[in-house]
Amino acid sequence: MKDLAYNVLLLSSSSTFHAVLKSLLPPSNYPSVCSAYSVRTAKEFLNEQQFDLILVDTPLADASGKLFALEACRKKGTVVLLFIKQDLFDEVNDEVIEHGIFTLAKPTSRSIITQALKWMGSAREHLRLSENETHMIEQKIDDIRIINRAKWLLISELKMNETDAHHYIEKQAMDRCLSKRQIAEDIIRMYSL
Repeated sequence: MKDLAYNVLLLSSSSTFHAVLKSLLPPSNYPSVCSAYSVRTAKEFLNEQQFDLILVDTPLADASGKLFALEACRKKGTVVLLFIKQDLFDEVNDEVIEHGIFTLAKPTSRSIITQALKWMGSAREHLRLSENETHMIEQKIDDIRIINRAKWLLISELKMNETDAHHYIEKQAMDRCLSKRQIAEDIIRMYSL
């Protein structure tokens, strides 16, 4: 099993929370752990870097932890865990669950937090796979756009039909051991001067 690493943001007004959580986050898997004691500071961290995991301990002194969690979960690739007092758990959980926010009622135990971290890691890896698939699809769409542009240049400049232009690009790619996109980029440079 490969070692997975996550950047973490801890948000709590309690120094005990920060100390306990940091003790559960070995540097080998959690190389960057930032501690924020206010929502304002947490937002500054969010503007400066990307976090894989964000753990929010409510209540907070300066703003709503729930609202911060909702904002933070909109960041691409971020998994959020919200710690909620037992008497508010059901109500808050019902409000945030549809946004993909994990919740834990407190008080809780170290073993439950450790398990929650594993779930968050699993969710982050799932997001990472989706991000990679999305990137590949976007790359293919971009390749098609560039190849189509080159085909239309061949059609307009060399009076080829679309089938001939397509075959020309494919043959050039095979003959020159290049990708169709690279051939298309060459064609675009040649005829777009």
